[in-house]
Amino acid sequence: MSESSEKNQPIEHPSDSLHTQVKKMARTAIHALEEKKAEDIRVIDISQVSVIADYFIIANGNNRNQIQTLSDEVEETLGRAGYPLKQKEGYHNANWVLLDFGDIIIHIFDKENRLFYDLERLWFDGKTIDIEELKK
Repeated sequence: MSESSEKNQPIEHPSDSLHTQVKKMARTAIHALEEKKAEDIRVIDISQVSVIADYFIIANGNNRNQIQTLSDEVEETLGRAGYPLKQKEGYHNANWVLLDFGDIIIHIFDKENRLFYDLERLWFDGKTIDIEELKK
């Protein structure tokens, strides 16, 4: 390769490929939630306001069984895709299940607790991401 053609090659910044991986993980999680009929799925980019994760994915289910099924589906789907679960909280009670995958934290609520804790309001300084845009 000549020196001039090397200069024309785009340089991929390491954070670009990491960001692409995180978006892929988010799309995979959203697909798993949609497969089990999660309601009101929201994605908040918190990468500019917190170091704990890049994205919060927030959804709710209608009852304990559905919330546990949503949690199981996300954990299994992301695990098969090579994204291991780091921490899980609240599964037994299933009124708020937190799934920590490192770069993404997934919150699955029942309706009452979602309204009560209102994470969308608490993280208002994060950027709400359009799910359809994320899927592209």
